[in-house]
Amino acid sequence: MSTQTTTMPGSFARWDGISPALRAFYWSIRRELWENRSLYISPVIAAMVFVLGFIVSVVRLRHQVSSSQLDTAQLHQALTTRFDLAAALIMGVAFFVGIFYAIDALYGERRDRSILFWKSLPISDFITVLSKFAVPIVIVPVISFGITLVTQLAMLLLGSVILVGSGAKIGIVWNVTPFLLDSAALFYHLLTIHGFWYAPLYAWLLLVSAWAPRLPFLWAFLPPFVICGLEKITLGTSYFLDLLKYRALGPNGAMAPEHHQHVSGANIPQHTMATLIPHHFFSTSGLWTGLVVAAVLLFVTVRVRRYRGPI
Repeated sequence: MSTQTTTMPGSFARWDGISPALRAFYWSIRRELWENRSLYISPVIAAMVFVLGFIVSVVRLRHQVSSSQLDTAQLHQALTTRFDLAAALIMGVAFFVGIFYAIDALYGERRDRSILFWKSLPISDFITVLSKFAVPIVIVPVISFGITLVTQLAMLLLGSVILVGSGAKIGIVWNVTPFLLDSAALFYHLLTIHGFWYAPLYAWLLLVSAWAPRLPFLWAFLPPFVICGLEKITLGTSYFLDLLKYRALGPNGAMAPEHHQHVSGANIPQHTMATLIPHHFFSTSGLWTGLVVAAVLLFVTVRVRRYRGPI
């Protein structure tokens, strides 16, 4: 008589005690990363291009330092600017990657008819939509944060090597930015502004992706444009446009280009930094209003996907 073992294989034992819904959500996230490699490949390519440009730039700075055309303060300012630009570039690329991902997330599976396969699996529409929503508001910011850290560390090492023997103090490269402090501030910035604050934007794009019969990009951006024009023509006001600007730039313009530098607050006006402090940011009415709108849009998206078939 044989006895049946109760020992689970290592690959399944780790899921013991975890709810099926959480398990399905985890594997849905993994699926998105497998099928959408551009989520991390695009920021990596942007980082590599910027590092190459940084090398050329630092070589030029070395020649200027050696010929006494650049003093210590000017070298420090030049390096600081390049570190800020690296973070802003990677954040910008990740933001656009998140937008294009959300537009195609549900439309793509209808276009290639893979929706029939995914609906045959024991994964609810809610889990599917929620996992796709989590990608641009959580996964993409975390990926861009990791790539930014690696990029800036590479810049620190390369800058130190290139400036050796130029007459500049190598310590100036490592004093360009308080690395750990700025990294923590960058991570917080990505999760709050690029994640929570832009939640209604990504929820809207997912709804369009689930519903649009064709050209989801056009359906995503044409209605807001028409509403702005119609309001201006009929009422002579621009409240909807102001609302879009408020959502795009963040509280008090925290996402304006001039505020990208030194996320930790060295060069950001005090009124803008105050909006990013957790106590102030999470008490902002616009944040919670946006999250409520995002929740409503996600609910509608789940309902639309439930009854939407392949194109």
